[in-house]
Amino acid sequence: MSFLSLEKLNKRYGALVVTDAVSFSVAEGEIVGILGPNGAGKTTLFNLIAGTVRPDSGRVLFKGDDISKNDAALRCKRGISLSFQVPHPFNGMTVFENILVGATFGRATADPETHALQVMELTGMKTKANQLAGSITLLERKRLELARALATAPELLLLDEIAGGLTERECQSLLSAIRDVHSSGVTIIWIEHVVHALLSVAQRLVVLNFGKLIADGNPEAVMNSRDVKSVYLGEDAHV
Repeated sequence: MSFLSLEKLNKRYGALVVTDAVSFSVAEGEIVGILGPNGAGKTTLFNLIAGTVRPDSGRVLFKGDDISKNDAALRCKRGISLSFQVPHPFNGMTVFENILVGATFGRATADPETHALQVMELTGMKTKANQLAGSITLLERKRLELARALATAPELLLLDEIAGGLTERECQSLLSAIRDVHSSGVTIIWIEHVVHALLSVAQRLVVLNFGKLIADGNPEAVMNSRDVKSVYLGEDAHV
């Protein structure tokens, strides 16, 4: 039984096909990277997994159960959490209060405050606990977005372009946090345009183009495949 299985997921908006019979599985404990040019359907695919968008057809199976009709709140309770590309914390609340919201309304924990403190420690946000979320830096906001998702106690974490807009030093700091999260037992699927960051942690790559899955496998083999080079370098790429 696969930890997560996507079976022929289709989503269209009018004549625009955003995901076209996308199928793949994720094993528990994997870090899977998702690549593709703008408009490839990556974020829509995440929304289909997280439950913020319903598929027109196809199924999402999580730990053997069909969750295709579950809304995002129920999927969160089951252990799926999404970290958004653009952080939108509650700016008038402290960092700790933002994380406590996730700890309180996510999957049940014996003590939400203790769990929130553990998440702050894991993501390097403990020293910012009493600062207002609206006053922290971009890197800290990215860390806070990661912490808010983790506060729900996910088994599966979906990261949507979390490295975007960061300096190389900031990116390396964030990568360290992501490795720690993975080491804590969380399965991760990560969409990213900062390819070198993704390749430094991903155990497997999935590539989408115009809503279709065009590659799935070992990162080195995927990046060297003709189809992927064609997408990123042009139809006549032979390098």
